[in-house]
Amino acid sequence: MLSPAPLPTMSARLPLPAPPLPGVDDRWALFLDVDGTLLDFADRPDQVSVDARLRELLDDLHGTLDGALALVSGRSLDDLDDLFCHPRWAMAGLHGLELRGPDGRYRGVHIGAARRVLVRELAGAVAAGLPGVTLEDKGIAIALHCRTAPGRFDALRARIEALLPRLQGYEMQMGSLVIELKPEGMDKGKAVEGLLANRPFHGRIPVYVGDDLTDEHGFAAAHRQRGFSVRIGARKPSVAQYSLPEPAAARAWLFRVLYALKHGALSHAHPPGGST
Repeated sequence: MLSPAPLPTMSARLPLPAPPLPGVDDRWALFLDVDGTLLDFADRPDQVSVDARLRELLDDLHGTLDGALALVSGRSLDDLDDLFCHPRWAMAGLHGLELRGPDGRYRGVHIGAARRVLVRELAGAVAAGLPGVTLEDKGIAIALHCRTAPGRFDALRARIEALLPRLQGYEMQMGSLVIELKPEGMDKGKAVEGLLANRPFHGRIPVYVGDDLTDEHGFAAAHRQRGFSVRIGARKPSVAQYSLPEPAAARAWLFRVLYALKHGALSHAHPPGGST
């Protein structure tokens, strides 16, 4: 069984090694972020697309892992279904506020209509006052993006922080040039732990792959369960143990993971701390 590298502390340790590949006896469970990990960022979330080759790769990994593959995203489940053509994989949306398990059962958080309207109106007023900031309505959560106006990020953060006392039960979630207002009490790490408690994830080595600050919870959850983490990009500090430079490299690595899982090619498996 693969023994992961020692857990790092939250630091600027660079460079991180490339991630290993599974050996013949390794039973992995893959947890994959979407934007910035599987897909390149776009100026707006609705501008991204998923090609057939990526969907086929994930579906093949899902089958080879006996179902132990999940998407863990800040997008809603409806959005993920649209992007990935209603896949059979487990998926956690809105940072775990929405969860569809491997058996297809749905679990979600209910927020009343009046509260959702209030959050949207207040967030909309913030966006209207900061040219270049765009609002994404996720239903029970709101995201404010400034990818086309990165210089607005500090002002955006200050205005969102000023709103929080009026939004009991909501919290601010920082991301890559985005700030979200979402119901408190859930994160990607808790979503991963919930999935790991049940088949087909239970008892496997969790491998979490993500790029953003929100994925740090997922990294830590994988570590607690004796798994490992892969950061996409150079964001720091991070608790991640391994790194790949961009989504294209993440996709290429996943193709190699699939090959190693199918063919048991020990020559393709790298020890922790090695490089590809």
